Amino acid sequence: MTPLNNPLHPDRLNGKDTVFVFLAFAAAYFCSALLRAITATLAPVLTQEFALQAQSLGLLAGGYFLGFAAVQLPLGTWLDRHGPKQVILGFLSLAVLGCLAFSVANSFAALLAARVLVGMGVGACLMAALTGYRRWFDPATLLRANSWMLMTGSLGMLASTLPVQWLMPLMGWRPLFWLLAGLILLSMAAIAVIVPRWRVSPPISPALSAPDVAVAAEEAGYAPIWRSRYFRKMAPLAFFNYGGMVAMQTLWAGPWMIRVAGYTPLESATGLFWINACMLVTFWSWGMVNPWLARHGWHATRLIAWGVPLSLAVLAFNILGGASTGAAGWALFCVTSSVMGLAQPAVGMSFRAALAGRALSAYNLVIFAGVFFAQWSLGLLIDGFAALGLSPVVSFQAAMGVFLCCGMAAYAGFVALKADNSPQ
Repeated sequence: MTPLNNPLHPDRLNGKDTVFVFLAFAAAYFCSALLRAITATLAPVLTQEFALQAQSLGLLAGGYFLGFAAVQLPLGTWLDRHGPKQVILGFLSLAVLGCLAFSVANSFAALLAARVLVGMGVGACLMAALTGYRRWFDPATLLRANSWMLMTGSLGMLASTLPVQWLMPLMGWRPLFWLLAGLILLSMAAIAVIVPRWRVSPPISPALSAPDVAVAAEEAGYAPIWRSRYFRKMAPLAFFNYGGMVAMQTLWAGPWMIRVAGYTPLESATGLFWINACMLVTFWSWGMVNPWLARHGWHATRLIAWGVPLSLAVLAFNILGGASTGAAGWALFCVTSSVMGLAQPAVGMSFRAALAGRALSAYNLVIFAGVFFAQWSLGLLIDGFAALGLSPVVSFQAAMGVFLCCGMAAYAGFVALKADNSPQ
């Protein structure tokens, strides 16, 4: 990779190299997103083969996000210290092992353990890329690359729907995970060849005064991240609104279409395909218009302030629609919620480049902790309302109503806390 001759930004890459670096990371993130969403398509066969209840299905799907969230804090420190290339290659090795373990699991406990291992293994896919982009790309390219990484994720989720549904009768669900392990190995090879090495920041000089050393030592951890008012402003939305949207996209939209709207498994997989196709187009569009919006004063915080209420209104409409709400309703909810994807580069750019890995990983921790919480708690709520004698349709509606109230409370906190995202 050839850096630009820019003394202010010596690590910036030229145009051609940014494309190759983006594609290398995008290949790994494609696999990550496919694995994230595949349980929605596999839900009918796994439910039948392992006799899963809604809460068990939610826990299994959420196991990915539990493993993902568990590695985010050490991941941020490692990214800032060792760089994206070295870190992501180590993590993806765990993902390969997780896929192979999932393919041979014969109990729910084994499935869950393998799912957690997969989540840990792909936990660096997006954060490693965004940390590298923060240093290697100019701001306009960074905004576009972030949205197009999310678009790549939507492409992976797209591949987890009808293509998986078509392949299952041909090869079974277990060999699918052998194929996924092979794809991850190919992405690792691309990263090893293409991604540049990380220029490590110089260590703390012994000539520094005691107060300077104390400040530098504090900034080696996560204290500057947690103190940021902007981070605290965005965190509740990341947990409930963005995490809840991902939970719907990667799991609960499928069971809703089958158990509430009366879809067949194939119809549900087709619906998930179109939901993810809509998200792919949406994130591609964000990537195209983001630089223009930023130049004209429509920064991430302003867009989120307008977009989140719209997504909450769509969610309320979907809940009230009950059995009449199908793939189109959930596609519209996911599309209107996609504005939350703009928060990740905004959070990264609100900190100095030396803190970017930790800031992005901490924010990602909040998102995926929210996904795990939403996936499992929605399953618990659905089973709980059913145990009270409510019908499947009403049980789903009541559980989603609780989710709606949480999202409204998170938005109220976002509005109440005044903070900008000026660089630290």
